[in-house]
Amino acid sequence: MISEVCLRHGIVIYVGAWAESVSYAAIRASTRDCKAAPMTETFQGSFTQQEPIPDEGVEAAMRVLQSGRLHRYNVGPDEQGETALLEQEFAAQMGAKYCLAVASGGYALATSLRALGVKPGDKVLTNAFTLAPVPGAIASVGAIPVFVGVTENLVIDLEDLRAKAAQADVLMLSHMRGHLCDMDLLMEICDATGLKVVEDCAHTMGAKWKETLSGRHGAMACYSTQTYKHANSGEGGLLVSDDDELMAKAIMLSGSYMLYERHLARPPMEVFENVKYETPNISGRMDHLRAAILRPQLRDLDQQVARWNERYCVIEDGLRDTPGLTVVERPEQETYVGSSIQFLLLDWDADKIDDVLQRCAARGVELKWFGGAEPVAFTSRYDSWRYAPSEAMPETDRVLAGVIDMRIPLTFSVEDCAFIASIIRAEVSAVWQEG
Repeated sequence: MISEVCLRHGIVIYVGAWAESVSYAAIRASTRDCKAAPMTETFQGSFTQQEPIPDEGVEAAMRVLQSGRLHRYNVGPDEQGETALLEQEFAAQMGAKYCLAVASGGYALATSLRALGVKPGDKVLTNAFTLAPVPGAIASVGAIPVFVGVTENLVIDLEDLRAKAAQADVLMLSHMRGHLCDMDLLMEICDATGLKVVEDCAHTMGAKWKETLSGRHGAMACYSTQTYKHANSGEGGLLVSDDDELMAKAIMLSGSYMLYERHLARPPMEVFENVKYETPNISGRMDHLRAAILRPQLRDLDQQVARWNERYCVIEDGLRDTPGLTVVERPEQETYVGSSIQFLLLDWDADKIDDVLQRCAARGVELKWFGGAEPVAFTSRYDSWRYAPSEAMPETDRVLAGVIDMRIPLTFSVEDCAFIASIIRAEVSAVWQEG
């Protein structure tokens, strides 16, 4: 169990018998010292270096490799298999009836749309602030993304959602970069208008709105286990639902053939009788090797969340009151996972923002910008996806033009995070003062 209060409130984080306690006063003093010091030092850490796979996962992976049985349905007598066990454990962890492990988070998104019966030409609502796999999943089934605006809190604009709700039957809700909107109000809008909700929880595995885990509001929820997410199998995805027919269809879609009985977190067998002849096989299964790597990581999820949030709070505190910089405030009802941090340089000229990015990069701090005219690496915005026609959204464009994004790997120490915050603060301040 986690007993957690953010460091900005001055309370240490504890996780069961494990505890990583850091003196809040010491971190504040360290951050202040960094702010006051001559800002010429360079950060030497890597923003793409993940922690190693736990020994338990490596050992389990070696057993799979030595067995030669990597395919999820290739199991020995009386074996359940790593993939089926992963599904059973993750369903229990999320409080869901059913779980399906697949090849990627993007595959999970597309599978959820197919299970819901989305057809070519249908419109699907989704966030304007998201990453390319979300509209990509919509386009992959021949549907048309309809973008909903974003607020300065980096969540979906619920008034814009209300205005556009009649255009579609499905909302693919991206909890982009881990920011949860008011889920109670969102579901009120969706229930009133008949919108079915698919939650993209790629950045919110382990997060909560009030006491409800992210992914437990909608009809289906999709999680990613790509390297930069909250559990690392290189690529991979997990799909959860409480709906018998939707999950039976998803299992058939994933390529179960007639072997669905081997799933441990599946609907009753008779449900498959109603869908097996009408549901195509669009193979995208997870294998035993990736499942073996994931199982011990997911058991440690609460501990990892606490560690991420400790680092997030140190960076957030170091950025507060920086001239020209807006910290994105998190609502009290949200338990977030601080695996990345975003801040806003609202109404800055593009060349000034680029100057900040270049100055920070020169000092070893990698920042991403959602306001760039062209897609860069993983970063793009709704008007970059020309397969998805869009109308101009001036308020959303203003927000996206100022969104700065940064990963927080767990390979960074708390002291690293204080130093990174001091670099960002110094370089933003320097450009701001230049006018």
